[in-house]
Amino acid sequence: MTDRYNTPVPPPDALAARFVLGIAPTENVPWWAAQWLADGYDGPALRELAGLTGRDPHEVNDLLPAALAEMGIRMPPSAVAAASEAFRQMAEMCLTGQAAERWVAQQVEDIVARIDYRSDVIDLPLGRLYGVEDEWEGGWGATVDELKMTVRARCAEQLRAPLDVKASQ
Repeated sequence: MTDRYNTPVPPPDALAARFVLGIAPTENVPWWAAQWLADGYDGPALRELAGLTGRDPHEVNDLLPAALAEMGIRMPPSAVAAASEAFRQMAEMCLTGQAAERWVAQQVEDIVARIDYRSDVIDLPLGRLYGVEDEWEGGWGATVDELKMTVRARCAEQLRAPLDVKASQ
């Protein structure tokens, strides 16, 4: 299922990770909330969230934690845990053809930058893609096909990594 921007509607736990990382696309969240209602989730905060336009990020950010809690979703306890969950979701999307390899590299760059280049995030399988987007954009180094293979290999590695290794940090 996709939203009005043809973006796959993420599972609520993936959005929780993006919220913790400060990269939840608030303009899409009300539409996703409506989709989750249609999928059988319910609650007053979720219904209110689905009724928003998404133009005011503060409205969305104020309601989102309560809506996620109504769905039984716990926020990741740390930036590392959130990055690990976001990376896992991106890896699944890439390997199932829902997301392009370059998009994954761009998202990794954004996440690493937003959490101040933490080495414990860069050490995650997808975190090691940090810098690949610069190579892609600059046209130097590896070929596009080699970059795509590198991203896919890191995605497979991310999915094999234990989920809870860094969750407590």
